Amino acid sequence: MPAKLILNPYAARWGAGQRQAAAETALRAAGVDFETVLSDAPGHCTQLAVEAARQGFDPIIAGGGDGTISEIVNGILAAKPDKPPRLGILPLGTANDTAVNLKLPEDLEAAATVIAGGRTRQIDLCEVNGRYFINNAGLGLEPYVTTIQQRIKAVKGIARYLLATLIAIGHNPQWRMRLEWDGGSHEGPCTLVSVSNSPLTGGVFYTVPHADPFDGKLSFVYGYLPSRLKILATLPKTMKPGPGNYVEHPAVHEVHASWLRVEVQPGSPAHADGELFADSIQKLDYRIHPARLPILLGA
Repeated sequence: MPAKLILNPYAARWGAGQRQAAAETALRAAGVDFETVLSDAPGHCTQLAVEAARQGFDPIIAGGGDGTISEIVNGILAAKPDKPPRLGILPLGTANDTAVNLKLPEDLEAAATVIAGGRTRQIDLCEVNGRYFINNAGLGLEPYVTTIQQRIKAVKGIARYLLATLIAIGHNPQWRMRLEWDGGSHEGPCTLVSVSNSPLTGGVFYTVPHADPFDGKLSFVYGYLPSRLKILATLPKTMKPGPGNYVEHPAVHEVHASWLRVEVQPGSPAHADGELFADSIQKLDYRIHPARLPILLGA
């Protein structure tokens, strides 16, 4: 049975569709036997992944960005929860956070070589309200930024995320949250809750800098910065992968647990792997599934 390439032509604002021929050429040059299918609407990648997994395709290759990968992961697990096929990644998105975090090459020829190599590792998956995510999820300011960047048309790439972040900080939305996890709890005003399997999101933000997709832990950050000036002053520190990151601020806390429950007032937007799944939600249940999915990685 050949591999199945599920390609989302809309990824990177239709950039992935323009690179379809290059992606297929790279796979052939690497010696990968595959069939291609294109998605045509939000959520379609999940349906296509369900069909591919049930038909026995292995590996299933995600051609797109983080949202595409997330949809395909959910389809794979829906179809084959006990013995999922391997996941391969051809990074065709805007930020390609998942590929960067996993140290996968963004060059298509090199990424195809990784897939052909067949080296597999079991990666942790996170879940929120029944939905799997492979990289990052959040509520509060983080998905509020997502609601803004999805409306921005004139600016492309990483600059769109940065512009949306500045606009969101200018709005300074406020929430009160109750967090409970195995080992602790918190109640009070919160600017954001970021739950991650890996450190990087949005191309430049290390929102949960010590997250590790292979440690079996659910890693999250919560904090409260009351004013626009304090948020702006802290923003550059979210872009530091090591010492000096914003989690060193006394009002920001990084936690490693196995589950997290959040109640939020008023309702907050919520996203998983960059895709909004709620415009205003008040209760969220996050958990970790250690070593849940086989993924093709390089040496």
